[in-house]
Amino acid sequence: MIKVTVWNEFRHEKHNQAVQEMYPEGIHGQLAKFLSEDEVIVRTATLDEPEHGLTEEVLKATDVLVWWGHMAHGEVQDEIVDRVHKRILEGMGLVVLHSAHFSKIFKRLMGTSCDLKWREDGGNCRIWNVNPSHPIVEGIGEFIDLDVEEMYGEHFDIPEPDELIFVSWFPGGEVFRSGCTYRRGNGKVFYFQPGHETYPSYYNEKVQQVIRNGVRWCAPTQNAYPTYGHYEARQKLKV
Repeated sequence: MIKVTVWNEFRHEKHNQAVQEMYPEGIHGQLAKFLSEDEVIVRTATLDEPEHGLTEEVLKATDVLVWWGHMAHGEVQDEIVDRVHKRILEGMGLVVLHSAHFSKIFKRLMGTSCDLKWREDGGNCRIWNVNPSHPIVEGIGEFIDLDVEEMYGEHFDIPEPDELIFVSWFPGGEVFRSGCTYRRGNGKVFYFQPGHETYPSYYNEKVQQVIRNGVRWCAPTQNAYPTYGHYEARQKLKV
């Protein structure tokens, strides 16, 4: 069983009626609901909990961390970012959703600004599958159509992805690298673009399937974490 922690700021839902109506149990609640239908164990954590809900104990018991954030990236304590970063290097997976492209942890992992173009105009979106043999797109088909989604456009200031999974198109003519994977240390990272807080993207069955697939892909392997630092020779050296 894969052990998943879904992290969400849980701020929009407390102050914005439209978000409350769209996600009455919080975005984390909706993500946890459909992930729980898979063969995973799911817990949730939010920004205003002690240590943002990401204690050492919670992270040690987490195989994959799913992260959603938007309006309070700066409130995430650097100590917690360090803690999450260390766990990813050790092998914990990370699924980064929508505006979490600006989260401290994603920017730390990418080493770039992670900036982009955006527009909230109620337009539609077509998410093209450009890597059809990849496990993350299992059961998805050639594309995902969303009736409404926030426009994200290039240039997306991220390093060249290890694998490009999706490219999105918007009616204003923009395109966006909307599904990207990376490896950092022993850990795997998947960024997926859909998920504006007032739109129903996380109720879409194909979006849900991508996130499920992403969690499975990001799950740790049994590979041993490497040793670093001073190292004794494995065989006698000739001097």
